[in-house]
Amino acid sequence: MTGSTQGDLAKTATLDELYPKLAAIEMGAGWNKPTASLWPSPGSTFRPFHWRYDQAKGALDAAGRLIDTALAERRNLILMNPIAGNNYATAATTVVAYQMIMPGEQARSHRHTPNALRLVLDAKPGAFTVVDGVKLPMLPGDVLLTPNWSWHGHGNESDAPAYWLDFLDVPIVHLLNPMFFEPYPGDFEPGTELAGTSPLLFRWEDTERRLDDAAGGQNGAHAVEIKLGDPALDTLALSMIRLTPDAETTPVRTTANNVYACVSGEGETEVGDARFAWRRGDVVVAPAWERHRHRSSGGAVLFRVSDAPIMTKLGFFRSE
Repeated sequence: MTGSTQGDLAKTATLDELYPKLAAIEMGAGWNKPTASLWPSPGSTFRPFHWRYDQAKGALDAAGRLIDTALAERRNLILMNPIAGNNYATAATTVVAYQMIMPGEQARSHRHTPNALRLVLDAKPGAFTVVDGVKLPMLPGDVLLTPNWSWHGHGNESDAPAYWLDFLDVPIVHLLNPMFFEPYPGDFEPGTELAGTSPLLFRWEDTERRLDDAAGGQNGAHAVEIKLGDPALDTLALSMIRLTPDAETTPVRTTANNVYACVSGEGETEVGDARFAWRRGDVVVAPAWERHRHRSSGGAVLFRVSDAPIMTKLGFFRSE
Protein backbone atom coordinates (compact mmCIF):
# COMPACT_ATOMS: atom_id res chain seq x y z
CA MET A 1 0.00 0.00 0.00
CA THR A 2 1.35 3.39 -0.98
CA GLY A 3 0.43 7.01 -0.29
CA SER A 4 -0.48 8.90 2.83
CA THR A 5 -1.18 7.21 6.14
CA GLN A 6 -4.51 7.38 7.92
CA GLY A 7 -3.14 10.07 10.24
CA ASP A 8 -1.73 12.16 7.37
CA LEU A 9 -5.07 12.09 5.56
CA ALA A 10 -7.04 12.90 8.69
CA LYS A 11 -4.96 16.00 9.34
CA THR A 12 -5.40 17.46 5.81
CA ALA A 13 -6.27 21.13 6.23
CA THR A 14 -8.00 21.99 2.91
CA LEU A 15 -9.83 20.29 0.06
CA ASP A 16 -7.16 21.55 -2.35
CA GLU A 17 -4.64 19.54 -0.34
CA LEU A 18 -6.94 16.49 -0.05
CA TYR A 19 -7.66 15.99 -3.75
CA PRO A 20 -4.07 15.23 -4.84
CA LYS A 21 -3.64 12.92 -1.86
CA LEU A 22 -6.72 10.98 -2.99
CA ALA A 23 -5.43 10.81 -6.56
CA ALA A 24 -2.16 9.33 -5.30
CA ILE A 25 -4.05 6.39 -3.76
CA GLU A 26 -6.45 5.94 -6.72
CA MET A 27 -9.51 7.37 -4.99
CA GLY A 28 -11.82 10.13 -6.10
CA ALA A 29 -14.08 12.56 -4.28
CA GLY A 30 -17.61 11.63 -5.30
CA TRP A 31 -18.98 14.89 -3.94
CA ASN A 32 -16.80 16.77 -6.41
CA LYS A 33 -18.47 15.09 -9.42
CA PRO A 34 -22.18 15.09 -8.60
CA THR A 35 -23.38 14.38 -12.19
CA ALA A 36 -20.48 12.39 -13.57
CA SER A 37 -22.02 8.93 -13.15
CA LEU A 38 -25.77 9.59 -13.02
CA TRP A 39 -27.93 11.47 -15.53
CA PRO A 40 -31.69 11.86 -16.08
CA SER A 41 -32.05 9.92 -19.36
CA PRO A 42 -29.96 7.68 -21.64
CA GLY A 43 -27.35 9.33 -23.81
CA SER A 44 -25.53 6.92 -26.10
CA THR A 45 -22.01 7.78 -27.21
CA PHE A 46 -22.64 5.72 -30.37
CA ARG A 47 -23.90 7.44 -33.51
CA PRO A 48 -26.65 6.53 -35.94
CA PHE A 49 -24.92 5.37 -39.11
CA HIS A 50 -25.45 3.64 -42.47
CA TRP A 51 -23.20 1.19 -44.33
CA ARG A 52 -23.67 0.27 -48.01
CA TYR A 53 -23.54 -3.29 -49.28
CA ASP A 54 -22.36 -2.31 -52.76
CA GLN A 55 -19.25 -0.69 -51.26
CA ALA A 56 -18.62 -3.67 -48.99
CA LYS A 57 -19.08 -6.11 -51.86
CA GLY A 58 -16.52 -4.26 -53.98
CA ALA A 59 -14.00 -4.27 -51.14
CA LEU A 60 -14.62 -7.97 -50.44
CA ASP A 61 -14.12 -8.81 -54.12
CA ALA A 62 -10.73 -7.10 -53.94
CA ALA A 63 -9.95 -8.95 -50.71
CA GLY A 64 -10.84 -12.20 -52.46
CA ARG A 65 -7.89 -11.63 -54.78
CA LEU A 66 -5.54 -10.31 -52.12
CA ILE A 67 -6.03 -12.60 -49.11
CA ASP A 68 -7.10 -16.21 -48.67
CA THR A 69 -8.49 -18.17 -45.75
CA ALA A 70 -5.04 -19.54 -44.92
CA LEU A 71 -3.97 -16.01 -43.98
CA ALA A 72 -7.11 -14.86 -42.18
CA GLU A 73 -9.49 -16.43 -39.69
CA ARG A 74 -12.30 -14.77 -41.63
CA ARG A 75 -12.41 -12.54 -44.72
CA ASN A 76 -14.67 -9.88 -43.29
CA LEU A 77 -15.22 -6.14 -43.05
CA ILE A 78 -16.13 -4.81 -39.60
CA LEU A 79 -18.72 -2.01 -39.46
CA MET A 80 -17.11 0.40 -37.01
CA ASN A 81 -19.28 3.08 -35.48
CA PRO A 82 -17.61 6.45 -36.27
CA ILE A 83 -17.07 7.67 -32.72
CA ALA A 84 -13.78 8.78 -31.23
CA GLY A 85 -11.56 5.94 -30.12
CA ASN A 86 -13.69 3.13 -31.55
CA ASN A 87 -12.11 0.64 -33.92
CA TYR A 88 -14.50 -2.28 -33.57
CA ALA A 89 -18.08 -2.04 -32.25
CA THR A 90 -21.09 -1.21 -34.43
CA ALA A 91 -23.31 -0.51 -31.43
CA ALA A 92 -22.54 -0.52 -27.71
CA THR A 93 -23.18 -4.26 -27.38
CA THR A 94 -23.00 -5.52 -30.96
CA VAL A 95 -20.52 -5.81 -33.82
CA VAL A 96 -21.60 -6.38 -37.42
CA ALA A 97 -19.42 -7.43 -40.35
CA TYR A 98 -19.78 -8.25 -44.04
CA GLN A 99 -18.13 -11.57 -44.88
CA MET A 100 -17.33 -13.38 -48.13
CA ILE A 101 -16.06 -16.84 -49.01
CA MET A 102 -14.75 -17.78 -52.45
CA PRO A 103 -15.76 -20.88 -54.44
CA GLY A 104 -13.94 -23.96 -53.19
CA GLU A 105 -12.84 -22.32 -49.94
CA GLN A 106 -13.28 -23.36 -46.33
CA ALA A 107 -13.14 -20.88 -43.45
CA ARG A 108 -11.70 -22.98 -40.64
CA SER A 109 -13.81 -24.01 -37.68
CA HIS A 110 -13.54 -22.48 -34.23
CA ARG A 111 -15.67 -21.68 -31.21
CA HIS A 112 -15.90 -18.74 -28.83
CA THR A 113 -17.86 -17.26 -25.97
CA PRO A 114 -19.72 -14.63 -28.05
CA ASN A 115 -23.03 -15.57 -29.65
CA ALA A 116 -23.12 -15.08 -33.41
CA LEU A 117 -25.55 -15.24 -36.32
CA ARG A 118 -25.53 -14.74 -40.08
CA LEU A 119 -27.91 -13.13 -42.57
CA VAL A 120 -27.15 -14.48 -46.05
CA LEU A 121 -27.12 -11.81 -48.77
CA ASP A 122 -25.89 -13.54 -51.95
CA ALA A 123 -25.07 -17.24 -52.31
CA LYS A 124 -25.70 -20.17 -54.62
CA PRO A 125 -26.60 -23.69 -53.52
CA GLY A 126 -23.41 -25.22 -52.13
CA ALA A 127 -22.55 -22.47 -49.64
CA PHE A 128 -22.91 -23.72 -46.07
CA THR A 129 -22.00 -23.38 -42.40
CA VAL A 130 -21.19 -26.38 -40.21
CA VAL A 131 -22.42 -25.88 -36.63
CA ASP A 132 -21.55 -28.60 -34.11
CA GLY A 133 -21.29 -31.20 -36.85
CA VAL A 134 -24.45 -30.24 -38.78
CA LYS A 135 -24.12 -28.81 -42.30
CA LEU A 136 -26.57 -25.90 -42.70
CA PRO A 137 -27.22 -24.54 -46.21
CA MET A 138 -26.83 -20.82 -46.84
CA LEU A 139 -29.19 -19.19 -49.33
CA PRO A 140 -30.24 -15.51 -49.67
CA GLY A 141 -32.49 -14.38 -46.82
CA ASP A 142 -31.57 -17.32 -44.58
CA VAL A 143 -30.57 -16.63 -40.97
CA LEU A 144 -28.18 -19.05 -39.23
CA LEU A 145 -27.25 -19.18 -35.55
CA THR A 146 -23.97 -20.15 -33.90
CA PRO A 147 -24.69 -19.93 -30.16
CA ASN A 148 -22.10 -19.45 -27.43
CA TRP A 149 -19.35 -22.10 -27.60
CA SER A 150 -20.69 -23.89 -30.69
CA TRP A 151 -18.13 -25.14 -33.20
CA HIS A 152 -18.67 -23.44 -36.55
CA GLY A 153 -16.93 -23.11 -39.91
CA HIS A 154 -17.98 -22.03 -43.39
CA GLY A 155 -17.56 -23.63 -46.81
CA ASN A 156 -18.48 -22.95 -50.41
CA GLU A 157 -18.93 -25.79 -52.90
CA SER A 158 -20.67 -23.57 -55.47
CA ASP A 159 -19.16 -21.76 -58.46
CA ALA A 160 -19.74 -18.23 -57.09
CA PRO A 161 -18.65 -16.23 -54.03
CA ALA A 162 -21.03 -16.22 -51.06
CA TYR A 163 -21.69 -13.02 -49.09
CA TRP A 164 -23.40 -12.54 -45.75
CA LEU A 165 -23.65 -10.33 -42.66
CA ASP A 166 -22.30 -11.46 -39.29
CA PHE A 167 -23.79 -10.17 -36.01
CA LEU A 168 -22.03 -10.90 -32.69
CA ASP A 169 -22.33 -9.77 -29.08
CA VAL A 170 -18.54 -9.40 -28.73
CA PRO A 171 -18.65 -5.89 -27.16
CA ILE A 172 -20.70 -7.13 -24.19
CA VAL A 173 -18.28 -10.05 -23.75
CA HIS A 174 -15.38 -7.57 -23.85
CA LEU A 175 -17.10 -5.50 -21.17
CA LEU A 176 -17.82 -8.43 -18.84
CA ASN A 177 -14.54 -10.20 -19.74
CA PRO A 178 -15.53 -13.91 -20.06
CA MET A 179 -13.85 -14.24 -23.48
CA PHE A 180 -12.73 -17.71 -24.57
CA PHE A 181 -11.68 -18.79 -28.08
CA GLU A 182 -10.58 -22.19 -29.37
CA PRO A 183 -9.60 -23.37 -32.88
CA TYR A 184 -11.05 -26.69 -34.01
CA PRO A 185 -8.62 -29.62 -33.88
CA GLY A 186 -7.89 -30.57 -37.47
CA ASP A 187 -8.80 -27.17 -38.93
CA PHE A 188 -12.31 -27.84 -40.35
CA GLU A 189 -15.12 -29.73 -38.66
CA PRO A 190 -16.84 -32.23 -40.99
CA GLY A 191 -20.61 -31.88 -41.22
CA THR A 192 -23.54 -34.20 -41.65
CA GLU A 193 -26.08 -32.96 -44.20
CA LEU A 194 -29.10 -31.35 -42.57
CA ALA A 195 -32.19 -33.52 -42.82
CA GLY A 196 -35.35 -31.53 -42.17
CA THR A 197 -35.42 -28.51 -39.88
CA SER A 198 -32.98 -27.10 -37.36
CA PRO A 199 -33.45 -24.58 -34.53
CA LEU A 200 -30.23 -22.98 -35.81
CA LEU A 201 -31.61 -22.22 -39.28
CA PHE A 202 -34.40 -19.85 -40.31
CA ARG A 203 -34.92 -20.46 -44.02
CA TRP A 204 -36.07 -17.48 -46.07
CA GLU A 205 -38.86 -19.52 -47.66
CA ASP A 206 -40.30 -20.22 -44.19
CA THR A 207 -39.83 -16.61 -43.07
CA GLU A 208 -41.53 -15.28 -46.20
CA ARG A 209 -44.50 -17.60 -45.64
CA ARG A 210 -44.80 -16.44 -42.02
CA LEU A 211 -44.72 -12.80 -43.16
CA ASP A 212 -47.48 -13.54 -45.68
CA ASP A 213 -49.59 -15.22 -42.99
CA ALA A 214 -49.03 -12.38 -40.53
CA ALA A 215 -49.91 -9.75 -43.12
CA GLY A 216 -53.17 -11.54 -43.82
CA GLY A 217 -54.26 -11.03 -40.24
CA GLN A 218 -53.19 -7.40 -39.90
CA ASN A 219 -55.96 -5.76 -41.97
CA GLY A 220 -53.73 -3.52 -44.10
CA ALA A 221 -51.19 -2.58 -41.42
CA HIS A 222 -48.23 -0.58 -42.75
CA ALA A 223 -45.68 -2.96 -41.24
CA VAL A 224 -45.71 -6.56 -40.08
CA GLU A 225 -43.02 -7.92 -37.73
CA ILE A 226 -42.37 -11.57 -36.86
CA LYS A 227 -39.88 -12.95 -34.35
CA LEU A 228 -37.17 -15.44 -35.24
CA GLY A 229 -36.87 -17.41 -32.01
CA ASP A 230 -38.10 -16.20 -28.65
CA PRO A 231 -35.41 -14.95 -28.41
CA ALA A 232 -33.09 -16.69 -30.89
CA LEU A 233 -30.03 -16.22 -28.67
CA ASP A 234 -29.50 -15.41 -24.99
CA THR A 235 -28.29 -11.90 -25.77
CA LEU A 236 -29.82 -11.05 -29.16
CA ALA A 237 -33.42 -10.89 -30.39
CA LEU A 238 -34.11 -11.27 -34.11
CA SER A 239 -37.10 -10.31 -36.22
CA MET A 240 -38.17 -9.63 -39.80
CA ILE A 241 -40.19 -6.51 -40.63
CA ARG A 242 -42.16 -6.19 -43.85
CA LEU A 243 -43.03 -2.64 -44.92
CA THR A 244 -45.93 -2.36 -47.35
CA PRO A 245 -45.65 0.10 -50.28
CA ASP A 246 -45.85 3.70 -49.08
CA ALA A 247 -45.51 2.48 -45.49
CA GLU A 248 -44.21 4.67 -42.69
CA THR A 249 -43.76 3.16 -39.24
CA THR A 250 -44.59 4.88 -35.97
CA PRO A 251 -41.50 6.52 -34.40
CA VAL A 252 -40.12 4.48 -31.51
CA ARG A 253 -37.25 4.70 -29.10
CA THR A 254 -36.00 2.04 -26.74
CA THR A 255 -33.17 1.40 -24.31
CA ALA A 256 -32.14 -1.50 -26.56
CA ASN A 257 -29.64 -1.02 -29.38
CA ASN A 258 -31.08 -1.93 -32.78
CA VAL A 259 -29.33 -2.83 -36.01
CA TYR A 260 -31.33 -3.09 -39.25
CA ALA A 261 -30.28 -4.83 -42.48
CA CYS A 262 -32.31 -4.63 -45.68
CA VAL A 263 -33.28 -8.07 -47.01
CA SER A 264 -35.25 -6.78 -50.00
CA GLY A 265 -36.55 -3.55 -51.48
CA GLU A 266 -35.42 -0.06 -50.56
CA GLY A 267 -36.47 2.83 -48.37
CA GLU A 268 -35.18 5.17 -45.72
CA THR A 269 -34.77 5.30 -41.96
CA GLU A 270 -34.74 8.35 -39.71
CA VAL A 271 -32.65 7.97 -36.56
CA GLY A 272 -32.65 11.07 -34.39
CA ASP A 273 -31.74 13.92 -36.73
CA ALA A 274 -30.11 11.63 -39.30
CA ARG A 275 -31.82 10.22 -42.40
CA PHE A 276 -30.45 7.24 -44.34
CA ALA A 277 -31.61 5.94 -47.73
CA TRP A 278 -30.98 2.20 -47.94
CA ARG A 279 -31.33 -0.69 -50.35
CA ARG A 280 -30.82 -4.47 -50.25
CA GLY A 281 -27.86 -5.53 -48.11
CA ASP A 282 -27.36 -2.14 -46.44
CA VAL A 283 -27.08 -1.77 -42.66
CA VAL A 284 -28.37 1.01 -40.37
CA VAL A 285 -27.69 1.26 -36.63
CA ALA A 286 -30.12 2.94 -34.24
CA PRO A 287 -28.31 3.33 -30.89
CA ALA A 288 -30.19 3.04 -27.62
CA TRP A 289 -32.78 5.77 -26.92
CA GLU A 290 -32.52 7.25 -30.40
CA ARG A 291 -36.02 7.76 -31.81
CA HIS A 292 -36.31 6.12 -35.21
CA ARG A 293 -38.78 5.10 -37.91
CA HIS A 294 -38.76 3.49 -41.36
CA ARG A 295 -40.54 4.22 -44.62
CA SER A 296 -40.63 2.60 -48.06
CA SER A 297 -42.43 3.73 -51.20
CA GLY A 298 -42.16 0.38 -52.97
CA GLY A 299 -42.18 -2.05 -50.07
CA ALA A 300 -39.25 -3.71 -48.30
CA VAL A 301 -38.19 -6.29 -45.73
CA LEU A 302 -35.85 -5.35 -42.89
CA PHE A 303 -33.99 -7.73 -40.58
CA ARG A 304 -33.72 -6.41 -37.02
CA VAL A 305 -31.10 -7.48 -34.45
CA SER A 306 -31.60 -6.10 -30.94
CA ASP A 307 -29.91 -6.52 -27.56
CA ALA A 308 -33.33 -6.35 -25.87
CA PRO A 309 -32.80 -9.74 -24.13
CA ILE A 310 -29.85 -8.26 -22.22
CA MET A 311 -31.79 -5.15 -21.24
CA THR A 312 -34.82 -7.20 -20.24
CA LYS A 313 -32.89 -9.67 -18.09
CA LEU A 314 -31.18 -6.80 -16.28
CA GLY A 315 -34.43 -4.90 -15.79
CA PHE A 316 -33.26 -1.99 -17.94
CA PHE A 317 -35.63 -2.32 -20.92
CA ARG A 318 -37.93 0.60 -21.70
CA SER A 319 -39.71 1.51 -24.92
CA GLU A 320 -41.93 4.37 -26.04
